[in-house]
Amino acid sequence: MDRTLSITLFQRLLGAEFFHLAPAIKALHGRSGEFRYAGRANVRRGRGLSKALLARMLRLPPAMEDAPIVIRFSARAEVESWQRRFGSASMQTKLLARDGLLKERLGPCTFDYRLVRVGKELAWTVERARLFGIIPVPAKMFDGVRCRESQGEAGRYCFFVEARLPVLGLLVGYEGWLEPDDGATAA
Repeated sequence: MDRTLSITLFQRLLGAEFFHLAPAIKALHGRSGEFRYAGRANVRRGRGLSKALLARMLRLPPAMEDAPIVIRFSARAEVESWQRRFGSASMQTKLLARDGLLKERLGPCTFDYRLVRVGKELAWTVERARLFGIIPVPAKMFDGVRCRESQGEAGRYCFFVEARLPVLGLLVGYEGWLEPDDGATAA
């Protein structure tokens, strides 16, 4: 058996660091195939026309409190697809590894993240960004982007994402928790 087929995308990018993460993070990023997680989330959005247009272009969720969230994962060794549903709003991304970085396609933008273990948590830091796959955007523009995964109450997987851009300020912030879902609570 070829062992590389059983190594997930996140395990490959993090190497031995993966095994020092909190159990809930390892459980989510250690799975392959089709599966889903469900939980609750809060979403904050910045105000103003320019922020609304940018959020729409990136297909970011609207503001909501204590909303149901369901994520359908399609995880393969080389690529993952995440279909998020915040209440009735959907947001889809595709993830793959390139040059030791996690590449995420979100609408017309592509972000390259460095994954870093901080204690038992996982942090994502923007290293590069491109618009329409070809136009480089300075990574400095994304210094206000914070992505963190942790383990919370009752061993749940928790997430925190915040995107603040120079001059514009808060674009979007969302946080919440997830746990494996067998489909009994389908949204």
